[in-house]
Amino acid sequence: MPDTIYMDCAATTPLREEVRKTLADATERLYGNPSSIHTTGQEAKRVLEESRELVAGLIGARPGELIFTGGGTESDNLAVSGAVKANGDRGRHIVTSAIEHHAVLNCCRALEEEGCEATVVGAGIDGIVDPADVERAMRPDTVIVSIMTANNETGTLQPVADIGAITNDRGVLFHTDAVQALGKVPLDVDALNADLVSLSAHKIYGPKGVGGLFVRNGTRLRPLSYGGHHEKSLRPGTENVPGIAAFARAAQLAVSEIGDSRVRIAALRDRLWEGISSSVPSATRNGLADRCLPGILNVSFAAIDGEALLLNLDLLGIAVSTGSACTAGAAGPSHVLEAMGVEPRLAQSSIRFSLGRDNTEADVDRVLDILPDVVKRLGDVSAIKL
Repeated sequence: MPDTIYMDCAATTPLREEVRKTLADATERLYGNPSSIHTTGQEAKRVLEESRELVAGLIGARPGELIFTGGGTESDNLAVSGAVKANGDRGRHIVTSAIEHHAVLNCCRALEEEGCEATVVGAGIDGIVDPADVERAMRPDTVIVSIMTANNETGTLQPVADIGAITNDRGVLFHTDAVQALGKVPLDVDALNADLVSLSAHKIYGPKGVGGLFVRNGTRLRPLSYGGHHEKSLRPGTENVPGIAAFARAAQLAVSEIGDSRVRIAALRDRLWEGISSSVPSATRNGLADRCLPGILNVSFAAIDGEALLLNLDLLGIAVSTGSACTAGAAGPSHVLEAMGVEPRLAQSSIRFSLGRDNTEADVDRVLDILPDVVKRLGDVSAIKL
């Protein structure tokens, strides 16, 4: 089998070499506890705060507004749950969308079991959440609105700045999950009109198990767990200093390369779609082509089971996804495509290609050499079964 062509970068990315070196060096040198007052601990503390300053600066935040977490899911939960529980004097109502990551949706469901109420707005066939729908869903007792910056399955960029402007006018907290967006499109917390912004390292060639949460000054949050004073007492426990240093390096590199990488990766994605649409006429693209992250292409292949297609491509050395890696193996079609109004059988036939910095034109051409035959073969099998 040839080397794997990896097109699942929205699920996770490999450590890039510069980040691996930072992680290895920090693991060896920075073994001290950053809360310790001796020299070894204070060296770890220095790197921790330098990393905080660096990541915060990349999103237009102050260093004191960035909390390091264990990843995007924890950041989402801390933002949504923490805001609701700390602001009960205002109410217990949440507004979110049906296309959110399950880190947000399942957090809202858990809060509903505790007596909160969540209103979930839909999305159009283009995958866009309408700010007017969000505004209509808001109530006097709404505590927080949570709408992602970019969808992890379709790559569709959401009108978060417009939504944030609405929440600001109403005095409601606004959270956006920017895990997929960091390092792919410019992010500025003020331009987003956001009070809370979730980030993650492993989507930008950093290590797994490290993330961040922007918390605008003055925003009240209740922690998810309790312990010491770490991270303003919002995320107790000794910080993962090597992982945080690697996160900062990954974010620095990704943001510095946004201009060039967006153009190159988007060109590869467009080359892939042009090849698919010309060789597989039954293929349809999900989401907007001109309002999308550069590397994500979500395609439905009529009458083909998406998981069967994924497995057949995997056997031929091509790694893709049927949607969010966090819901892999779940029964039923993508909740994102369903929320967009994609017919269930067509949603079940979808594949997400998510390209990254290591992909080449040769990778795309190899996929285009293989994919049409696999689709035809699976289509023939499906026709026989019918």
